[in-house]
Order: sequence, then structure tokens, then C-alpha cells
Amino acid sequence: MPVPLYQAKAEFFRMLGHPVRIRVLELLQDGRMPVRDLLAAIEVEPSALSQQLAVLRRSGIVTSTRDGATVVYELAGGDVAQLMPAARRILTEVLTGQSVLLEELRESEVAASWA
Repeated sequence: MPVPLYQAKAEFFRMLGHPVRIRVLELLQDGRMPVRDLLAAIEVEPSALSQQLAVLRRSGIVTSTRDGATVVYELAGGDVAQLMPAARRILTEVLTGQSVLLEELRESEVAASWA
């Protein structure tokens, strides 16, 4: 029996739900990168990075090629590159809304203290 689309989407977002995976995607927005550069930028154990890269590779989000002894990763396609900017825009909107609410709460607190 095929997986319902909503379940496939949930699995996709669950796959993105790790800080190292998100950081890898952010770094790869600028283009291909060898594993050694990813390691230097993310500062995790090589085995931890390898595990997270494998998850991204299995999901089809990134691809890897071997250049001699060096493994180079890149985003799998154009739509993948749009994930991080879209997430940034959404997060900015959410946090802006929260900061407006926080300011309203502070103003009402000050007004209540004067009463």
C-alpha cells in the first residue's frame, strides 16, 4: 500500500530535523564542498558528520562524488537550494510576530504598574 502524501511530507520534514543536517544544507547552498571543509565548518566528529550526510544522501537531498581520495557533496537540485531561504523567511516572520507580542506584553505591564 502506498504511503499517503501527508505521511511522506512528515518523513521529509523529520529528515531535516537535525542541526548538523541543516548546517550541511546551509553550507552547500554556496556550492560543492569536500567533506574536510564541512568538518572544519561544522566542528563535529567525523563519524557524526558521516552519519548525517548518509541520511541526506539516502533522502536524495544531497549527492556525493569522489575526486580521488576526496568525497565532495552538493545539493541535489534547484528546489533543494530553496529550502534554507524559505525556512529563514518563515522563521523571520514567526519571530517578528513574537517580538511584536512581547513588546505589547511589556507595554501592558508598564501601563498596569502605573495604575
